[in-house]
Amino acid sequence: MGSLVTLLVIIGIVGFFIDEPLRRYMERNLNEKLQGYTVRLEGLDFHVFGFSLDLEDMVIVQKAHPDPPVARLPFLSASVQWRELLSLRLVADFLIDHPTVHLNFNQAETEAKDKVPVHERGWQDALQAIYPLKINELRIVEGKVTYVAKGRFEPLRLSRLNFLAGNIRNIHAPENSYPSHVSFEGIVFDSGTVRIDGHADFLAEPHIGIKARCALEKIALEYFKPMVDHYNIALRKGAFSGAGDIEYAPHTKVVHLQKMTIQGVQVDYIHKPETAAAEKQTVQKVKQTAKNVSNDPQVLLRVDELHIIKSNIGFVNKAADPDYRVFLNDTKLHLTNFSNQQSKDAAVAKLTGQFMGSGDTKVDAKFRPEKKGPNFDLAVRIEGTQMPAMNDLLRASGNFDVVAGIFSFYSELSVKDGTISGYVKPLFKDLNVYDRRQDKEKNLFHEVYEGVIGGVASLLENQSRDEVATKTEVSGRVGDPNTNTWQIIIRLIQNAFFKAILPGFEQEVTQASRG
Repeated sequence: MGSLVTLLVIIGIVGFFIDEPLRRYMERNLNEKLQGYTVRLEGLDFHVFGFSLDLEDMVIVQKAHPDPPVARLPFLSASVQWRELLSLRLVADFLIDHPTVHLNFNQAETEAKDKVPVHERGWQDALQAIYPLKINELRIVEGKVTYVAKGRFEPLRLSRLNFLAGNIRNIHAPENSYPSHVSFEGIVFDSGTVRIDGHADFLAEPHIGIKARCALEKIALEYFKPMVDHYNIALRKGAFSGAGDIEYAPHTKVVHLQKMTIQGVQVDYIHKPETAAAEKQTVQKVKQTAKNVSNDPQVLLRVDELHIIKSNIGFVNKAADPDYRVFLNDTKLHLTNFSNQQSKDAAVAKLTGQFMGSGDTKVDAKFRPEKKGPNFDLAVRIEGTQMPAMNDLLRASGNFDVVAGIFSFYSELSVKDGTISGYVKPLFKDLNVYDRRQDKEKNLFHEVYEGVIGGVASLLENQSRDEVATKTEVSGRVGDPNTNTWQIIIRLIQNAFFKAILPGFEQEVTQASRG
């Protein structure tokens, strides 16, 4: 008994004095494994009898931008997962308590530009170097992630993050496609919540596979400003909620949202002359991406129900003189059965709102399964828009403005078997173009021009209804067989909507002048 006690005491003393040499060895070993980063380890506590290891105050610094550190791990514990000894497997479990990750724009840019892939920078080797046994369970408790973007944007914060991954070595149920259980939850942007619960295969090649249920609640969209700002999108307010299933594996990629709701968003797409070339490149990238995933048997994107409510969506053209904004207020969109795959059922969209804040707008669309190219019907009705709200658009397109008037717009279009058919009909009512008080600062030539437009409009009016209307038939082939549905809709909006309002009106003016 005395010998046993003496042996235990000796082991305890050795364990006490081995901590510092082991800490130095661990720190040096970690730094040899990692590329582009440096690790500083403040403390190490090796428990001889339990064969467990505690790391204290680990700090990870990016060499290119050392301030601030990219990660702090106050406490990391690695130990034998004793219950798996019953399965005759010697594996480990890891606990990381209250870790923090802080990343700014410069650090993220350096990481993105690094030509060495992430999986070749030694992170897995460094994690494995902490403890000799392979990890079978990983727990992260109360983690926090912060990203500081370039410019005057609010930092993106994820807090109270809890993560659990079990059976990482596929000890149990190895015949299943996803034998490991995973769960994740946290607070997103101070007010939203995220929860993921499902299963994974951490040993899949060339990357892990996961299949899980995902739920998001009240995610503030305003925090995504720094991400969408590069694409000429101005985003304000709004919140997102949704629930669905995700599957990401080497040969399968599925995003199936049963219900998605966007509420109170204010968003503008801003066209600028200095970014016109970049905008075209972005359009080409989006076009190519859409083409790649369309009907790809390995990629499924599906939304059963999408709701956009109480939102303001606009287009700002800063390339015009003057620049103008066209928008739809109090927007409500209901979209069902949207998918990148062919299906038996058509996708149906219903949109309502107030064009330029006053015009009652209703859009109905039906997107049928695409077999020989785009196949859809589109009906648009805008009634009662107060035209003074359109003055910037009128000045930019026709070099005149109005004092009063009501604008309406009607269109029905159908695309099938590569052919477009339908009509576009803008209508102007009670139009008053010239007003001496509004136009007193304008030169004489411009006053005469506006007076002529107003006078001709009076000649064109239907005397019983005081309306000016022109109707343009739309028909012909789509042209490019690779053109997708959204490209066609955008072109129709550009060519049939914006270009039909004033040119159609000017056509009537010209014909009346010649008569």
